Amino acid sequence: MQTVQKSATKAWSQAFKQPATEFPLTPLSIIEGEIPASLNGTLYRNGPGRLERGGISVGHWFDGDGAILAVHFNSSFPPSEGGTKGGNASAVYRYVQTEGFKKEESAGKLLYGNYGMTAPGAVWNQWLKPIKNAANTSVLALPDKLLALWEGDNPHALDLQNLDTFGKDDLGGLDNGLAYSAHPKVDSQTGEIFNFGVSPGLNATLNIYKSDCTGKIIKKAAHQIDGVPLVHDFVLAGGYLIFFIPPVRLNLLMPAIGLSCYSDALQWQPSKGTQILVCDRDSLDIISRSETEPWFQWHFSNGYIDDSGAVIVDIASYQDFQTNRYLKEVATGKTHTAAKSSLTRVNLNPQTGKVSNIETLFDRHCEFPTVPQQNVGKSSRYTYLSTVKEGTDISKEILNSIARFDHQTNSITEANFGENLYPSEPIYAQGFLLTVVYNGNSDSSEVWIFDADRLNEAPVCKLSLPSVIPPGFHGTWKE
Repeated sequence: MQTVQKSATKAWSQAFKQPATEFPLTPLSIIEGEIPASLNGTLYRNGPGRLERGGISVGHWFDGDGAILAVHFNSSFPPSEGGTKGGNASAVYRYVQTEGFKKEESAGKLLYGNYGMTAPGAVWNQWLKPIKNAANTSVLALPDKLLALWEGDNPHALDLQNLDTFGKDDLGGLDNGLAYSAHPKVDSQTGEIFNFGVSPGLNATLNIYKSDCTGKIIKKAAHQIDGVPLVHDFVLAGGYLIFFIPPVRLNLLMPAIGLSCYSDALQWQPSKGTQILVCDRDSLDIISRSETEPWFQWHFSNGYIDDSGAVIVDIASYQDFQTNRYLKEVATGKTHTAAKSSLTRVNLNPQTGKVSNIETLFDRHCEFPTVPQQNVGKSSRYTYLSTVKEGTDISKEILNSIARFDHQTNSITEANFGENLYPSEPIYAQGFLLTVVYNGNSDSSEVWIFDADRLNEAPVCKLSLPSVIPPGFHGTWKE
């Protein structure tokens, strides 16, 4: 394997230099340890796999073509090479075959605009070509299909085993191309799936969806919100769906006439504060609207109702919108903008929306906070998250560690990663934590399996993947 030479460029950038290479369903070899025999299911991960075509780079990390990794544990494949004990694993990695991907693949060049770029060519060209659905942000595993999610359009449906793309899926209710966000919430007890999408206009419409366990939409609601905000995620908390709308607004005219991409037309307007919408999960009606201090968040960890009836919401929050500039720089392989977040807890009255307390739980830069799926919408002792090692220059590096926050003891347990190792968002699965690690020392990718209760100890297993999986966004576990 190629060894990356030390230079002023950080090791993570090597993962983005070439488009990711697909591979068919392949038994994985064990680097060390053994696969837990009790680990049965599939890890799915999504993220931008291609950030250039024809020598031209995309404008933002969010613009890359989605590529999905599926790692099947304890399938019908023979034991993994290099180990005879424990379980076995096989993996497949494929680009989502969106219409935009196929047309650009055939043309050998970029054809479409996206979040961080306008379509190539003259201004009038922007009006003739739709924004490309990159299908690159997250995944939702349903009983008979996998959804590749991208918040500006319908999801794409794929085969759960080999990742064949079936095409766009309207889930029985996404008429007129309604958007379906990348962060659905699944109630593990009822099987209900909740999600939303934003339709732009002079004042945007927040569309809320409730689906059954198959993904079929069984109820919808539409609510007008102020301007055109950037709403990426929401939270399920007991009987409530809660939206924190940050003070970022889109100047819709600029992308509409082709003079700007969406990313460059987003404006940080802290005077607007953070708008809070609390909705009833059954009727999808708004219970309360309120406002609190300004911040920005991409992601929520979880929400629940405490013994007093208050709603508790945990967020990876930023003081401003510099994170967008930083994420744009990631696509270039070299960053210089510092954008620090912290794990933050908000207490509010759901009937009035009034915030009673905001506190910092963990004040080191962190992202992708999650809880075990069975705890979504309920109190969870542990939050798992991506973070950075102590002393990391966050203006130069991407996330390089994972950790567990214990809400009972207010303590952090952190995994031990060496130099130039970059783990993805941790996914909880049957008592283990799974993460895909880019190894910048050998320009390779690996799957690491940790005991969730012994995160600060060595992984119980490391698996070698056939090709580099560029750092991406979100994943899920399906039993």
